[in-house]
Parts: sequence; structure tokens; C-alpha cells
Amino acid sequence: MVEEGMCGKHRQPKIRRWDILSQLHREFAMTDLRHLSFFLGISVTTLPGGLFLSQEKYALDIISCARMDQCNPVATPVDFNTKLSATAGPKVQDPTLYRSLAGALQYLTFTRPDISYAVQQICLFMHNPREPHLHALKRIIRYIRGTAHLGLHLHRSSSHSLMAYTDADWGGCPDTR
Repeated sequence: MVEEGMCGKHRQPKIRRWDILSQLHREFAMTDLRHLSFFLGISVTTLPGGLFLSQEKYALDIISCARMDQCNPVATPVDFNTKLSATAGPKVQDPTLYRSLAGALQYLTFTRPDISYAVQQICLFMHNPREPHLHALKRIIRYIRGTAHLGLHLHRSSSHSLMAYTDADWGGCPDTR
């Protein structure tokens, strides 16, 4: 069962929004709410040049769940002087909380690509989290504490080109080099 969906199109005269919606109405019981303001837990704000997607409330909920409401924010989500290892440090006392927070941070990356690398790094250790991994996770949360208002701007564009970014640090992992 799909509980939420959205319909959009790029200006193509042959396909009209109403045609798509009327076909869906014939097959499924649904309600057209018209103006999109919230979708799959993501706040959607219409701007003159596009959309702003945000998960500020969700970010604040993560901070609260971690009991870090009063933590001091940091400027970056990663401490670049620290290399995480699968075997360094004692095991965390509550791996379930670690996994829950890491999973919540993964969902937050939908609108916060600035934390994607940091979250990917802590998720490498979900099977056996240790104290340095928890420290790295808490640093991400401290970063979010100061940047919860940020989100993703989707601008209108006439270009249909695919853009990508990649970075590799093959020698940086202490476990696999």
C-alpha cells in the first residue's frame, strides 16, 4: 500500500497532470491534496526558483532521542584527524541505540547531503559498534544541532545533464590498507 505519492512533470504538452491523476483515480482510492507541503516526513517549501526540502523537525527529534538537546554545536560533521577502525576501543554499552541513531541519520541524508560521508562512515560499524564510532556519531549530531535549519534546494533547470561527485581515499582506512 502506498500512503503518499506526488506527481510532477516537466513542461510536456502531450501529458497533462490531470490526465495522469484521473487515470490513477480510476485504479486507486486516493485524494488529491493539491499543494505539496509535506512528503514522506520531508517538509516541502515552494520558492520562486524551485523547492526547498527540509527535515528540521526530524533532525531535532534525533538530537532529542540521543539526549543531546543541550550539546555544543561543532562546525563540521567529521573530525578529520580521526580514522575509525573496526577493532579500536571498547564496545558500546547499547548497540541498539547506536544502530537506531545511525539509521535515523541515514534517513536525514535525503535532505542533508553534507552529512552523507560522515553517516556512511559510522554505518560501516553497525554490526559491532565501539566507543570511537559512538563518539563520531555524536559529533554528527552536534553538527546537526547547529545546522538543523539546513536542507536541500532544488532549482528549476532547463538542463537534463547528470552531475556526480566522487572521492576516494584507498589508503585512509586502517582496516583494509
